[in-house]
Amino acid sequence: MARVKKIIKDNGFFGIGILNNVNELNIGTLWRSAYILGASFIFTIDKKYKNQSSDITAAWTKIPLYHYKTFNDFKDHLPFSTKIVGVEMGEKSVSLGLFKHPDMAVYLMGNEQCGLHPIITEQCHALIKIPGDYSLNVAVAGSIVMYDRINKENTTT
Repeated sequence: MARVKKIIKDNGFFGIGILNNVNELNIGTLWRSAYILGASFIFTIDKKYKNQSSDITAAWTKIPLYHYKTFNDFKDHLPFSTKIVGVEMGEKSVSLGLFKHPDMAVYLMGNEQCGLHPIITEQCHALIKIPGDYSLNVAVAGSIVMYDRINKENTTT
């Protein structure tokens, strides 16, 4: 019979990705940030990624990128009990500063031009927004969300 001698808090895992990305440089930059900030994986939905020079850490050798053809394909392949957190400006979105990140989460962002469609946001478990009146670059927004997650993990342990 095995016994646990010490329980160590596990903050779960997270992934981050973009639906219908417009600029492939954003994926390379997001991948680099995801690696540095502790993401387990990144993903794209609808548009495939081509290797970019913006990933100077060669993050592709350290954390995986998954590609899904559609949002439904993405949903069908989520890890068990993982919450979809949409990053979207809007009245239904909670301010990032007030948001409690789920232990197991995927952060889904749209592109800067059109964001996430309402049909998609309705299927998210939570919606968060970054303060400001204008859309940020998607790689920058993703980096802010990941930083907020690890910062809150470090202050609550």
